[in-house]
Amino acid sequence: MNKIIKDALVLLAITLVAGVALGLVYEVTKDPIAQGAEKAKQEAYAAVFEKAEFSADDAITAKVNELGKTYDGAIVTEVLAAKSGGEVVGYVMSLTAKEGYGGAITLSMGVKKDGTITGLSVLEASETAGLGAKCKEPEFQAQFDASKGKHGPNMEVVKGGGATETQIDAISGATITSKAITKAVNAGLSFVAEISK
Repeated sequence: MNKIIKDALVLLAITLVAGVALGLVYEVTKDPIAQGAEKAKQEAYAAVFEKAEFSADDAITAKVNELGKTYDGAIVTEVLAAKSGGEVVGYVMSLTAKEGYGGAITLSMGVKKDGTITGLSVLEASETAGLGAKCKEPEFQAQFDASKGKHGPNMEVVKGGGATETQIDAISGATITSKAITKAVNAGLSFVAEISK
């Protein structure tokens, strides 16, 4: 009986030391990780809406709160005004697609005031390597760019080539991922349409 109590106390001590060590590592690394994520997001904003400055806007924040952030399959997590020469020319936003195959997918998107997409960048995705992970490749993301002739707000995923201005060619073997990102894009376009009224 004494051996069982002794072993239990040893395991308890090891667990406590490991827990404290993990807590310390978390505290030391959480700020650098958050700063790295913020830097990546700002770089993505600059990539999806070139030659603009980004700032929070009280009217936009109020509209986000008024309209709600959740759309069919997606969440609008942040919207900033994209300004050129002090004038709002569009918006950059962070979106979360909730229905990815491997879980949530985080992306940034730039949209002009008229609803034209200026760019898309997938920031985080836990999709299957070689399949859904291709959503991070420029070839897939470029399909959403208005310069490629694509316009929303009701984009749809098709297999075998997006022939019309609202069709996006699905990633082969990753239709769920393609649809999740497209829902997020549609959510962002719907949001811009609402705040532009």
